[in-house]
Amino acid sequence: MDSMSDRPVLPTGDAPALANANAPHPQGTVLHGRYRLTDIVGRGGMGNVYRAEDLRLPGRLCAIKEVPPDPHLTVELRQQAHQQFLQEASILAQLDHPNLPKVSDFFSTDNRDYLVMDFVPGNDLKELLQASHERGEMLAEATVLGWATQIVDALSYLHRQSPPVVHRDIKPGNIKLTPDGRIKLVDFGLVKLLAPDDARTITVVQGRGTALCTPLEQYGGDSGHTDVCTDIYALGATFYHLLSDFPPPDAKSRFLNPRALRPLRNQNPDVSSHVAEAIEWAMEMHPDDRPQTIEQFAGALFGRQGRTRPAQPPTLADALRENRAVALLALALFIVAVLMTLL
Repeated sequence: MDSMSDRPVLPTGDAPALANANAPHPQGTVLHGRYRLTDIVGRGGMGNVYRAEDLRLPGRLCAIKEVPPDPHLTVELRQQAHQQFLQEASILAQLDHPNLPKVSDFFSTDNRDYLVMDFVPGNDLKELLQASHERGEMLAEATVLGWATQIVDALSYLHRQSPPVVHRDIKPGNIKLTPDGRIKLVDFGLVKLLAPDDARTITVVQGRGTALCTPLEQYGGDSGHTDVCTDIYALGATFYHLLSDFPPPDAKSRFLNPRALRPLRNQNPDVSSHVAEAIEWAMEMHPDDRPQTIEQFAGALFGRQGRTRPAQPPTLADALRENRAVALLALALFIVAVLMTLL
């Protein structure tokens, strides 16, 4: 991996100095003396994603995610965000899983940070869902569960890292199917390392994910508490969309109207009951009410185990039912006490 020798000096001016920080590079631009940009494959307020040729390895294509500075941050906070990018990018570069694109390089230049990954060919699941919709068909449950096996494996790998890595932007458009049938979970733009001593960890790209797949706790941005349950909600919302052909209502709408989310089997009666229940469990509004691990969600999704609910403290009625002798004694004492007050 290349060194960070061209690390930028962040400007000390005000926000207007960074107003054009997200302007896309023209085709043919060479970044870092190595990567020739061929076209833009994605763009948005959080930066652009380019397809590029690796000039040191002829024939190799890569995807380069651009992370511009936030012009609304102070110089000090921009410096912190940049250092956080370097820290998190170095950890992402160590990840190695068949369902994740390999991060091969990262660098900074002209006040922008860049993450270089393998370019993943194929269609994303949003495109496949749209094609199915245009044919007047629903995606088969068996097909979606086949994809789910690979996605769950990738998330399990991320969540087992130390510290755990949370993707925070799982959606159909960020899951690609390669020509050889392999699923790839792409776009690490919002990944967050869960530092146990700091709930305010700055992400690689400041952002809140995609509204339709974003749980309520993530609307707080980086000040909100997010953990592995955040990914579980987003994955459940993704499967809901794929199996129903209807995007789920966003979490804010569901908060205002608890009945906004229609049962999955109302949308598609062909979905198995245990699959629908697992997906709706993953989409519970409160994180504590969702599966607490991706493995627990997978167990319910694939029918290996049912939904488990948090243990509730026993009530007095429960205790009396479990011990009839105690109940009878309590009743006798109560009757004696009443009689004594009447005498």
